[in-house]
Amino acid sequence: MHDYRTMADTIAEEIASGRLPPGARMPPQRAFAFERGIAVSTAARVYAELTRRGLVSGEVGRGTYVRATDQGHVPGLDHAGGNRINLESVFPILSDQAHRLAPALARVASPSALAHALVPVGVAGTADNRKLAADLMARGGWRPDPACLLFAGNGRQAIAAALSALTTPGDRIGVESLSYPIVKTIAARLGIVPVPIALDEQGIVPESVDRLHRDHGIKVIYLQSALHNPLGLTMGPSRREAVARGIAANGLMAVEDGCYAFLTDEPPVAALLPDRVVLIDSLSKRLAPGTTMGFIVAPPPWLDRLRIAVHTGGWGPHGLAMAAAMQWIGDGTVEEIGIAKREDARTRQAIATEILGGLSITRDPRAYHLWLALPEPWRADIFCVAASRLGIAVTPAGAFAVMPGHVPNAVRLALAAPPLDILRAALVTLARLAVSGGDVSTE
Repeated sequence: MHDYRTMADTIAEEIASGRLPPGARMPPQRAFAFERGIAVSTAARVYAELTRRGLVSGEVGRGTYVRATDQGHVPGLDHAGGNRINLESVFPILSDQAHRLAPALARVASPSALAHALVPVGVAGTADNRKLAADLMARGGWRPDPACLLFAGNGRQAIAAALSALTTPGDRIGVESLSYPIVKTIAARLGIVPVPIALDEQGIVPESVDRLHRDHGIKVIYLQSALHNPLGLTMGPSRREAVARGIAANGLMAVEDGCYAFLTDEPPVAALLPDRVVLIDSLSKRLAPGTTMGFIVAPPPWLDRLRIAVHTGGWGPHGLAMAAAMQWIGDGTVEEIGIAKREDARTRQAIATEILGGLSITRDPRAYHLWLALPEPWRADIFCVAASRLGIAVTPAGAFAVMPGHVPNAVRLALAAPPLDILRAALVTLARLAVSGGDVSTE
């Protein structure tokens, strides 16, 4: 009997030596088994092991391809460095934002205000804190109950606290098949298993929720109803209602990530299911990553459990950050910047549509990112390496896949970081690269 790990080591050596170059298509598993003199079941385990190691990726309807793994920069998420144009990071910071934020910091630095900020802050803040946060998060005719609001150090910590409160190790949770990658990391640390939920052009497929509960026993789903990352999809009213019915009918809980929703006027799924949806928001996109603050709208039956999870997990807010955030929210600065970012996002999307309109893109005119399906014969990893050689950092679809291996042949383009003239030039370069035929040897 052949050991699949030994066979995987052999293929790994062939990839490392260049005998199997990046972008090379692997034979179908049955043909591979015949060529190597092994059982088909062993071939399947070899391919799974190569996928686990990140050496190959499967693309639905296309086959399995060798990934670009050792060619300088390997694109990841939000780590564009050097002199490369950053189309990985979706953290919009307006050019005049520092000037807008500075006055409130001066008020926080007064001795009396600073004295309050230096003492420990409870995860529930004060009644005034909760009212300000509720006003900030209101959208689409919905406003959270201030009594149900909790605060965390940032959005990621809020997600971690919510999943920690709603699950136990070994549980399975439903996550959109392409989703915010940090959720996978959080799940791994909590000992829970993400299972992909099917998506279509409107977002989560409601029937997929029913199927996952029936077949996998999921207890919780993580979802993004507005400006989904990475696809930019926003659920319409009928889809939100259908998803809400599926959550309720199956007795599930949900964690709804609303960090991009400030760019829209859509009400959250939480508005339909206040007792079953934990809504997460933060200041990282509304303002900037350095203005760290996370918000949790907790279902009343789960309020105490979520409060304990935030506190015991060490995910609570810090006094100085809380004081600054409340100043910015209370004096209208956050709302003003949010309005300006709406206009900025639309401007950037218009530029992208003008330049990339001849390609296959998925976009929402309100979003700071879009999804580019690559033409043949490009492979996403190879395209990202080629773009990096041209000084542009983009993110391959595989970075967002809940299950490794079978991912779309696509990349996410984040539009938030570069100045408009540099963004335009970068998009022109990527458009030319996409239609070049994929001959990276001449790049």
